[in-house]
Amino acid sequence: MPYHAHSKSEHLHDHRRGDAEHRHYFENRSQKILAWALGLTLSFAGVEVAFGFLSNSLALISDAGHMVTDAAALGLALLAQIIAKRPPTAKNSFGFGRAEALAAFVNGLVMLGVIIWIAKEAIQRFSTPETVQGGTVMMVAGIGLAINIVVAWVLSHDKESVNTKAAMVHVMGDLLGSVAAIVSGAVIYLTGWMQIDPLLSIFVSLLILKSTLSVLSESYHFLMEGVPHNIDYVQIGADLEEINGVLSVHDLHVWEMSPGFPALIGHLEIEDLSAWPRILESVKAMLLSKHKIDHITLQAEVADSEEFQD
Repeated sequence: MPYHAHSKSEHLHDHRRGDAEHRHYFENRSQKILAWALGLTLSFAGVEVAFGFLSNSLALISDAGHMVTDAAALGLALLAQIIAKRPPTAKNSFGFGRAEALAAFVNGLVMLGVIIWIAKEAIQRFSTPETVQGGTVMMVAGIGLAINIVVAWVLSHDKESVNTKAAMVHVMGDLLGSVAAIVSGAVIYLTGWMQIDPLLSIFVSLLILKSTLSVLSESYHFLMEGVPHNIDYVQIGADLEEINGVLSVHDLHVWEMSPGFPALIGHLEIEDLSAWPRILESVKAMLLSKHKIDHITLQAEVADSEEFQD
């Protein structure tokens, strides 16, 4: 009896003995970590936004802005993890693992926009200071700090996902923003010096800028199918040519199917096609043991004998 289209798709995506262990999707990844972080963040985001504008504190508004973008980042990260768990389909043969990197890249861009907005507002307030309610700022920022510490602790339990790392950048930026808002409120409450508010806002923005650029760089490199940072592309080519029976290597490509799972395709020129099974086994063993690559697709080509004559 003929297969239905869906059954055919599943059959074509099957991995058999000797194939890569990576299944193109995160079957066992739990969303509980991000769900808890999202719930905690959303529960306070609205409160901090309201008090930020009521107290007229840029430090608290920036912290509130971070909190709102945190909620959006965590929601996007959660959605991406749900999508990444979907197995490959007839239209998406590589699965949906890149959804996490895409979400991380979008989150990084949003965070970059928040940093630019805060810096612009802070510069304006240096020349025209505005009255800030220091006591209110300290109280609200203190509650926000406690929530951010809990959220950061929850997210720290997922060390594998670049998407969670991007969400963590948002939360750490918000945590630093809460500390800055507390200090700003205390200084204003005790001394009345209003310039501390925009000053600390810029300081926090600069602190989180580095992490934001790091997330953007990492996710961009992955989305552009760059060679994984822990893999030496040139050395792989040299190691392949050292395999007994391999004359040369060309059309070699190395990238990540999903974060942490590298893949390789290439053409190997050999003298004798009958030796290919032995060569392939040697290549697979070398790539796995030396470069931690088990997802490979190689094409054997019989070399032109005249090309390799001395």
